[in-house]
Formats: sequence, structure tokens, C-alpha cells
Amino acid sequence: MLSFLITGTILGLSAGFAPGPLLALVISETMEHGVRAGIKVALAPILTDLPIIIVTIFILAKLSDFQSVLGIISIIGALFILYLGINNLRTKGIELDLDKSAPRSFQKGIIVNALSPHPYLFWFSVGGPITIKAMDQNLLAAISFIGSFYVLLLGTKIVLAILVGKSRTFLMGNRYIFTMRLLGFILILLAGILFRDGLHLLDIL
Repeated sequence: MLSFLITGTILGLSAGFAPGPLLALVISETMEHGVRAGIKVALAPILTDLPIIIVTIFILAKLSDFQSVLGIISIIGALFILYLGINNLRTKGIELDLDKSAPRSFQKGIIVNALSPHPYLFWFSVGGPITIKAMDQNLLAAISFIGSFYVLLLGTKIVLAILVGKSRTFLMGNRYIFTMRLLGFILILLAGILFRDGLHLLDIL
């Protein structure tokens, strides 16, 4: 169970810090309408991701007897995590351009996250297979993975909203860049583990 808790924590931190449509919305809302508005946007995944998780786990559970299919999905997930890790290593901070941003709302945050491909790709190729593997161990392991992932995902974005509210230069500072690059190295290691699991499922290893 501890391994799934750690994996959820790492992935949640990375997703929380990573630049993307939702983080951009959190930042613009915070700087235009205050920290409370940014926090409301940060909470959008609570509503948008639940149907994705349910559908993904249902589909993958039906495929649980097809080891080769799960192996291919695991390798795709490893490549996706590798891509995220490399992007983290290349980060140079986030530049803010508020002149092009319009007022946002919690409903807008839901729409932005629902239309982003990242939650769908993540849960089908990474989060779903890990949850299925955790459920094979016990239900508590699966809950610890999903719970730690969302606590860190939402918590990180909330903390970033607070930090941006206090300092507009934080996202271009050395601490943010160092954190992103450290997470990049960890994600690349995690990608290697997922790739190995995929090869095991394909009976290559």
C-alpha cells in the first residue's frame, strides 16, 4: 500500500505543478480576482475527473484478463510519463500575460478541465492501470493511490494560488524551476518502472 501512496503523491505533485490550461486559469483568476477565486478553479477536478475515473476503471477491469492489452497500455503510460518528465526538466518558469485573459469562474474551470485531454490520457494510460493493480492488492491500496493523488494535485494548485497572490514572480523564480526539474527526474524513474511492468505483462521480461 505504501508504494501506491508514494506513487500517487509523486504524480499528484507533478500534475499540480505542471503548466497547463487549468494552472493558467488558476493563476489568472488569482491575479485578477484574488486568491479565493484561484482556489475555486483549483477545485474543479473534484467534479470533472470522477466520471473519467469510473469509466476508465470499468473498461480496464473488463480488460484485466487480457495481459497483452494491459501491457501495451502500461507502455503507453510510461511514454506519457516520460514526456511529462522531460517537459519538467525543460521548464523555465511560467510567464504571465494577463492582458489576454478574461474574467473566469468556477464553472469555467470545470469546462477547461473537462475539455483538456490530459485527465483522459492520464487516467486511461497511467492512473487507471495503477488503480487496477492496487485493487488486486486490496481496496485500501487503490484508495490510498487515488486519495494521495488528488490531495497533492488540488493542494499544490491551492498553494500555488496563495503564493501567486503574495508574489507574482514566484512562477519565474528558482524555487519553482528547481521543484519542476526535481519532479522531472522522479517522473522519468517512474516511467522506467511502468515500462518494466508493461514488458512483464507482455511476457517480454
